Amino acid sequence: MSSSDADKPVVLTSVPTEPLAALLVGRLQNEGIRAEMSGALTSGFRAEAAGDVQILVRPEDAVRARELLVSWRKNET
Repeated sequence: MSSSDADKPVVLTSVPTEPLAALLVGRLQNEGIRAEMSGALTSGFRAEAAGDVQILVRPEDAVRARELLVSWRKNET
């Protein structure tokens, strides 16, 4: 794997709506994890094919981000 592959963001999860994606990105960022959305609307049109919005994180943050996501989901039930 090249160093550029190691720097590529990985998909943490996909969610059905942009507001939910924004909430998760904000929560991750509050925990010190750089996160971003992919598949969101851009200037009134979808930048990618219609579907879920992906939450992307750095590879080195993926394990911790998944642990947080599991914890948050457990607390919602």
